[in-house]
Amino acid sequence: MARGQLRIYLGAAPGVGKTYAMLEEAQRRRGRGTDVVVGLVETHGRKSTADMLDGLEVVPRKSMDYRGAAFTEMDVDAVLARAPQVAVVDELAHTNVPGSRNTKRWQDIAELLDAGITVLSTVNIQHLESLNDVVEQITGVVQRETVPDQVVRQADQVELIDMTPEALRRRMAHGNVYQAEKVDAALGNYFRVGNLTALRELALLWLADKVDEQLDRYRADHDIAGQWETRERVVVAVTGGPEGDTLIRRAARIAGRSKGADLLAVHVTRSDGLAGADPALLAKQRLLAESLGGTYHQVAGGDIPRALLDFARGVNATQLVLGASRRGRLAQIFSPGVGVTTTALSGAIDVHLVSHERVGRGRRRSLAVGTSALSPMRRLAGFAVAVVGLPLLTLVLYALRGDLSLASDILLYLAMVISVALVGGLWPALLAAVAGSLLLNFFFTPPVGTFTIAQRENILALGVFVLVAAAVSAVVDLAARRTREAAQASADAATLATVAGSVLRGTRPLQALLENLRETFHLDAVTVLERRPDIPTGPDCQTDPAAWRVAATVGGQPCFTPSQGDTTVSADEQVSLVLRGPALPATDRRVVEAFAAQAALALRQERLAEEAAKAKPLAEADKLRTALLAAVSHDLRTPLASAIAAVASLRSDDITFDEHDKAELLATASESLDRLNRLVSNLLDMSRLQAGAVGVAATTLWLDEAVPTALDELGEPGRAVQVRIPDDLSAVRADPGLLQRVLVNIVSNALRFSPPGRPPLITASEHAEQVELRVIDHGPGIPDDQRDQVFLPFQRLGDRDNDTGVGLGLALSRGLAEAMGGTLLPETTPGGGLTMILNLPAEPASAGLTAAEAAAAERALTEGLHHRRPDSEHGEP
Repeated sequence: MARGQLRIYLGAAPGVGKTYAMLEEAQRRRGRGTDVVVGLVETHGRKSTADMLDGLEVVPRKSMDYRGAAFTEMDVDAVLARAPQVAVVDELAHTNVPGSRNTKRWQDIAELLDAGITVLSTVNIQHLESLNDVVEQITGVVQRETVPDQVVRQADQVELIDMTPEALRRRMAHGNVYQAEKVDAALGNYFRVGNLTALRELALLWLADKVDEQLDRYRADHDIAGQWETRERVVVAVTGGPEGDTLIRRAARIAGRSKGADLLAVHVTRSDGLAGADPALLAKQRLLAESLGGTYHQVAGGDIPRALLDFARGVNATQLVLGASRRGRLAQIFSPGVGVTTTALSGAIDVHLVSHERVGRGRRRSLAVGTSALSPMRRLAGFAVAVVGLPLLTLVLYALRGDLSLASDILLYLAMVISVALVGGLWPALLAAVAGSLLLNFFFTPPVGTFTIAQRENILALGVFVLVAAAVSAVVDLAARRTREAAQASADAATLATVAGSVLRGTRPLQALLENLRETFHLDAVTVLERRPDIPTGPDCQTDPAAWRVAATVGGQPCFTPSQGDTTVSADEQVSLVLRGPALPATDRRVVEAFAAQAALALRQERLAEEAAKAKPLAEADKLRTALLAAVSHDLRTPLASAIAAVASLRSDDITFDEHDKAELLATASESLDRLNRLVSNLLDMSRLQAGAVGVAATTLWLDEAVPTALDELGEPGRAVQVRIPDDLSAVRADPGLLQRVLVNIVSNALRFSPPGRPPLITASEHAEQVELRVIDHGPGIPDDQRDQVFLPFQRLGDRDNDTGVGLGLALSRGLAEAMGGTLLPETTPGGGLTMILNLPAEPASAGLTAAEAAAAERALTEGLHHRRPDSEHGEP
């Protein structure tokens, strides 16, 4: 059976018209004779959406009971049994009620697709898993229901339902999205113009990426190798040379001329694995590319122009930026160079050859000209073999001169030169070649005993001998050089790999990096110095301790200026790596420069982490203020409006009220003002908690007195609460006012969710010098994974509505309980419901006393104090 197709309607925010567009498509398909059923559609009370269901067959939902409450979900079995051609299933990211067939609705849809049913569905951009944290940063709202990006990316069609922020806000103001009483809060919070604009951009960019994937897949399926300039992509080739910064900045300016253009920096490494570019410069250029919004890539290839063009075509690049050749004019005569070759082979890709300061100056070799790839001992050994071996060979051949021809002598001398080259490298071999030619000429070439050569053939033979000997010596020396470079590159790679692993595993990457550098090169101390921005640079800056700050150090005594170290490597203009210990050879310095670049990066990361840590409390405070303004807009207005309406009615001369009506209006005003007073008190207390300014006046309290006082404050609902507190329960150490606030909040919460006929129950017990008060209800309870959420300010179980307050009660209660040295924890009530457990420290001296006995003891103590001697105020009573 062929798998069904999935069509998703993507929106930037609720209310843009996703469900309406989905139902329009369902009506169109039904009009064409397609068998269409509605598996589940949420109209959210919108009449225009509900009208679109007319004429469509709706599969009845499945009723489910969870924690004493009734819920409905899509009946997957019924839809599968009905087996339509097309099923309409709203809200792809929805989380099903626990106990359902699947955890998520997208899993239900996957079953329908596997059964060959085409599905129409909807999703908002904020529900995509990869964008969850981004949406939270923009809106300040955590999205609990998410869907994996891969589910949406694998859809056969994704259609964006777009609407400008202004148009969506007008729809909301006209009541086409939410009910009238929720519009003000929504417009002032989630549906601000800035939020909607950012969400719209996220949706457009995400869809553009999906379109790019579809285009790449289409081009691959149809073997289309040509460039389709759907988006500007600028590739810049970096060699690790000093001109790299210029090239990257020029490429960034080219990319910046086109909105949404991509910048990609690429470095082609040698396919033989030998070191070529300066790793320190490459590291700095990578940071530069990333700081300009680009990405860095590294590919291997023996043919650099073709490797560059293969990469550019692979990413569908439109422009390629290269540096003008650094080679001299003589070298360009024999080879056109990378830039010219790339331009000739580029095809539809535009190639920019950028001039720079090092054009035509030649390439700087990694090893100095004239230095050998072999160690000094090997070179001395080569000279010794030449000095000793050539005379010995001459004596042997001279004794056998009658048996060997000149050609044989030349071959034996050539073998000696190769032996010298294998031992000592180029220069000893060249010396052996010249000395061997002279010995051959003097002892074995007629006329013997002179440097005169009688026959032309002998001149040619000696000349070829010298050239072959020199060529073989150069090849041997080059092979040794390459072997040494390969070993050095392997050691450097192993070192950097070890460092990278330790840095990634460590919690402090900069310290780990410096410690590895110190151990690798056997240094005494390694210090990262950061230039102070307020100190001007000058000739004395390198020796002035006031101009530098020690950012990090490991080992012994740190260096406070670059001049105090034995080796100094500059990571950038502001950061220097100062080493104290043995001097480093030039080959090791390249690796140290890579360390320095990574140290500068790690330092920046630590600075960013510190700034983020400092900004986090400010962000939390701003988030709290935003939530406060959004939450209290209705809750302050409702009791005020009720009280004003009641008082205005009483003062009105148009209507005459009897005594009963006046009493009701006064009661309404009183209840509204009490509610307003509690709300303002909660807000003030929460502000004090956030600021750490809650004053606690702890004293001895008895729960059998404190609990009834709190219930009296709740009025008529509080009389239904059952109280079972033991008579011999110890007193607690708490603040009377704060304890009453905690009890009022948690009991009122229990009353709100208790079912009719099953009022909350309050019990108390004592364990390990702690008094435990339990407020037990039999309501819907709270899922285990959501228990911590209800203690956050402005949070409630499920979506908060505008009829149940701002959601401060439990958050405030926990904060006040902890301020008194106690705890407030939730627990599932056996049989269903929620039990709030308030733990408070017991008063040790009160153990075994009842409240009445404690009061009598307090009166006796007070009377005893009144009968003290006059001088006992400053001495013993």
